[in-house]
Parts: sequence; C-alpha cells; structure tokens
Amino acid sequence: MSTYGTAKWQGGIRNGKGAISTKSGALGDYPYGFASRFEGKPGTNPEELIGAAHAGCFTMALSLILGEAGFTAERMETKADVTLVKQDDGYAITAVHLSLTGKVPGATPAKFEELAGKAKIGCPVSKLLKAEITLDVTLEN
Repeated sequence: MSTYGTAKWQGGIRNGKGAISTKSGALGDYPYGFASRFEGKPGTNPEELIGAAHAGCFTMALSLILGEAGFTAERMETKADVTLVKQDDGYAITAVHLSLTGKVPGATPAKFEELAGKAKIGCPVSKLLKAEITLDVTLEN
C-alpha cells in the first residue's frame, strides 16, 4: 500500500501561505501557514494532522487487537495531543499523549488498558515517531 499527501507554499515563513492536499481528496488545498501553526489562527498545521493520523492509526490498530482477543468495541474515541517544542536546532515534536475512551462489552478495565498498550506500541504511526508516547485509558460501562 502506498499513498501520498502534498503541500504547496508561496512567500516567506511569516507572511507566506500554504495548502495541503491528500490523495483521497479528504483535504483539497486546505490552508496552512505560520499563523495557523503558531498563533492559533484558522487553518491546519502539520502537528494537528500528525495528531489526527496517530489517533486514527492507534484506534484502528486497537480494533484489530480487540478482535483478536475476542472483543468488539461498541465505541472508541481517541485524542492525540501533539507537543511541539522549540529547541536549539529548531523545533521538534517531543511527545504525543493519547487519551482513549471506549465502550467494549465484556472487557475489564485492566484488559482494555493492556490491549490499548499493545496498540500504542504496534500502530505504524507510533513506530514512525521518535517522540515519547503516553496513554490514558478509560473504559465506560
């Protein structure tokens, strides 16, 4: 399997404007720039997209792992908080914190946490990142 995303950019770092697209069309020339990355202005940024990708990858991997253990999630929701830090040599993503809430009939909180830990380590996006990855798990009744 192979896919791609693209980015366009015009101008300098502070006043320039960019657009991000995906092969699927989920994003089509979606705006991004300095203001959306560092000043909270409208538009997206690479860290937000990495967070969405990590949350999606982790949750899908957990679905597979749950199935292999004989469980099916009624519902799962994951938030991936991505930390970008200024360092001496520029910026770096230093951490991702995954917050998972799920409803999985028949699973105990301990089992759900154990299986989620396996998904955290095993999902392809986790394997890609050099950042510290932490996880909080909540199993709802």
